[in-house]
Amino acid sequence: MTTKEKSGFFLVREEILPEAIKKTIRVKEMLKRGNARTINEAVEKMELSRSAYYKYKDYVFPFYEASQNKIVTLTFLLEHKKGVLSSVLNTISSDSGSVLTINQGIPLQGVANATISIETMNLSVDLEALLDKLRMVDGVKRLEVLGQAQA
Repeated sequence: MTTKEKSGFFLVREEILPEAIKKTIRVKEMLKRGNARTINEAVEKMELSRSAYYKYKDYVFPFYEASQNKIVTLTFLLEHKKGVLSSVLNTISSDSGSVLTINQGIPLQGVANATISIETMNLSVDLEALLDKLRMVDGVKRLEVLGQAQA
């Protein structure tokens, strides 16, 4: 790689990743959770070669890890009914998320677009867990991560 080229980051769905990369992520999770005491033990359990682990370990990580200490912008499609936006904000607040901006469009055909930027630094759960909770809020029709920036 030349000095002019930059290394980029991409969000990629897990199901299209090669098996060695998936196993590397699982080995890292096993080590983090204490399900294996050594790298050797973890790679053996996952049937992954040590060389493959060392090749990928510094380049792959779960989405929630990449989103710690970031500002994440979420876009929602919300039903136009009383309390939906409030429930979304309460869900973020209950997990110690800090809302930085809220933009909501005028409801059309029973739904409204909303964009919320949150700071993830003090989240009490990982970002993926928060996103799952937000998707379960009654009235949330769609939720997508629009982007993220360093806090």
